[in-house]
Amino acid sequence: MSFRAIWVLSHEKGEAVTLRFSRRYSTVERRATCLAGPQYVSIPEDCAISRLIFTELGLEDPDRLYVAARDNCVLHQESLILELHPDGSGRGILWPLLTVTQGGLIMACLPLVDPTATSRPPLLNQVSICQGIAFLSGLQAFLSAGSKALEPDILASRLDLLPTILLNICPLGTPVDTPHSAIFPFLAVPTPSGSQKQPAWKAGFHKGRSTVSVSVTETVRSMQYGNQNKQDLWDVYGTVGCKCEVEGIQPNITVTLSLPPNGSPLQDILVHPCVNTLDTSTLTASSIDYGDSSAFSGPYKFPFSPPLEPFRLCSYTSQVPVPPILGSYHLKEDNGQLQLSVLLKLHESVTNSFEYCEAHLPFFNRCQMGVLDVKVSSGQVEVSKEKNLLVWVLGQKFPKSREVTLEGAIHFSGQTVGPTDPLCTDGTAYIKLYFRIPDLTLSGCCVDQHSVQVYSSTKPRVVTSRDLVSSEYYIWNSTGLTPMLPGAMMM
Repeated sequence: MSFRAIWVLSHEKGEAVTLRFSRRYSTVERRATCLAGPQYVSIPEDCAISRLIFTELGLEDPDRLYVAARDNCVLHQESLILELHPDGSGRGILWPLLTVTQGGLIMACLPLVDPTATSRPPLLNQVSICQGIAFLSGLQAFLSAGSKALEPDILASRLDLLPTILLNICPLGTPVDTPHSAIFPFLAVPTPSGSQKQPAWKAGFHKGRSTVSVSVTETVRSMQYGNQNKQDLWDVYGTVGCKCEVEGIQPNITVTLSLPPNGSPLQDILVHPCVNTLDTSTLTASSIDYGDSSAFSGPYKFPFSPPLEPFRLCSYTSQVPVPPILGSYHLKEDNGQLQLSVLLKLHESVTNSFEYCEAHLPFFNRCQMGVLDVKVSSGQVEVSKEKNLLVWVLGQKFPKSREVTLEGAIHFSGQTVGPTDPLCTDGTAYIKLYFRIPDLTLSGCCVDQHSVQVYSSTKPRVVTSRDLVSSEYYIWNSTGLTPMLPGAMMM
């Protein structure tokens, strides 16, 4: 989402309309020209746009109770979202012009949208509108300094700061990925004196209770075929997310990642720009070094000065010997019905405690399910509303044997044809697993609370967590044709 232009206007009773601030982005306007083509409508001069906005809001020419371009009963009025007619003929339309008002102050912006559609999509489908209103709300909180009545001196000082602030939070007309309602108040706080230089990734600083949160999330993917002639594939990649609310312009924090004694080294490590220094052995480790006993195995220290918003400190990959859940899937068609046999086994090294665990068995290129005769050793089976998906809810624990089974038959007798898939025809079918295991990572990577070092004037509260989630975790029917990745490489 980008802005073509931003305006701040003021209007008091008995006084003329005043344009307090205007910023146009030529690069965004160029994109608008290319997108719209012959339907492009240019933005009028500031004096004209001010008059159009106030006319649309009913603040200018109070003696004119009826304005056809605004009050025609055919038009559908939308709160906060205006439609301007620069030429007055109704042919050229500027839409959507977003406005947020407070007292005599009006904040307005014109987001870049695709004008080529024959009809306007629902407002809820326009992400730029939601983001634009959130931006204007943050701007309103900044200019008002949190007070209901606008103080002229405060407003003037904030308007003087606005060009510099927009360089940080809206470079080249595109807002940064930061909650604007939170970032504007931070920028309003005077910067403490000192010789420290503000980092490029940090637009303000925190003041208040200090907290450091570090979370390690590992994602496992798998392709299991249940066939000795086809090699099963799996891989693990992890991310370390941080949220640091610590006082000071550049508080120094060090997060240390640790591995168990027999853990595989972390590889393909990428770090956030705020990381100050890093051991060269950490950066040079890559997935092609698998099996190299000299590979650096930690601990991995990341010293950094954090930004205000939550961010990804680093990402990595890890080679693990076995996926967390091994499965086999046998599916055959006999006399018009499908015979199912599923076995899932939780590996002994994995904690038997799930936040959730489900196995989805979709059936493509078939009619709706009719007669269903399925038995499970654990959990429960549900049928989707469309009757083309079998959901096996395994719950939060496997039984003590760490094995669960599903056996049965399905007869398809519905008249409605379900979803189609050119890949999953005949015996080509799969199970897709969805699960999350808290307080576990397959690599054993973790962050100890006591290993997080914070160099600041206040002692923060440190919170750490880790979990394992599945993504693209497939178990294919061993009796049918299955897709294969070229070579024996990992996914």
